Amino acid sequence: MTASPAAVVADDLRPLGPSARNRWAVSATQANLLRPAIEPRPVTVAAGGKQVTLDLARTAIVVIDMQNDFCHPGGWLSHIGVDVAPARAPIAPLQRLLPWLRRREVPVIWLNWGNRPDRLNLSPALLHVYNPSGAGVGLGDALPGSGARVLERGSWSAAIVDELPVAPGDIHIAKYRMSGFQDTELDSVLRNLGLTTLLFAGVNADQCVLCTLQDANFRGYDCLLLRDCTATTSPDYCMAATVYNVNQCFGFVLESADLIAAGG
Repeated sequence: MTASPAAVVADDLRPLGPSARNRWAVSATQANLLRPAIEPRPVTVAAGGKQVTLDLARTAIVVIDMQNDFCHPGGWLSHIGVDVAPARAPIAPLQRLLPWLRRREVPVIWLNWGNRPDRLNLSPALLHVYNPSGAGVGLGDALPGSGARVLERGSWSAAIVDELPVAPGDIHIAKYRMSGFQDTELDSVLRNLGLTTLLFAGVNADQCVLCTLQDANFRGYDCLLLRDCTATTSPDYCMAATVYNVNQCFGFVLESADLIAAGG
């Protein structure tokens, strides 16, 4: 007869793992590899033409690039002449959604651009995207006036906008490309938490959000784009194409208000 998990776990076993969701119980003589059971918490929500049921116990929200340099009137995009008003549109719905998710123990992951101060992992090709003439203000360069270095890790430029309070239990991951999976620990963090479903929010929808969502889809995650929590400073047709492609190829599109209403 196979021993039950209760019979296997002895009093001297200690938890060992990165989180309560993913851990063993070990001692000098035993290693119990049975992970704690996670009770499903299903929610069914309208997403386009389908009713989609997701498990909040296996879900996280990934909030991308809601940072001063992208969303603040004194940040980098504004300095180079971009109207950042569209990039600020996700703030209000996220102010409502994030506390709701935290109360339901859904991890909040802040996936923010954060350059190394020496920029040694940024190629000339990547730097060229944001400074094509070489004479402008690009990644890591100092903004005239404030001197803040563009999207440098730990700086005001790379910080999350003040309107979106961060909770102590939130998870922070720095990225250096449009995809948050490239050269980062995002995938290993998600897998260690036992997560399978990802809600996506932030800016720019057609660039960093879409690239990260696509890579998540390629890795087997369930992907849901929160339409009202996502925006872009690109032309309107870029947002339309993003929504179309997510619906067509990579996952589902829904509104955060519908998720809140469905979850109670």
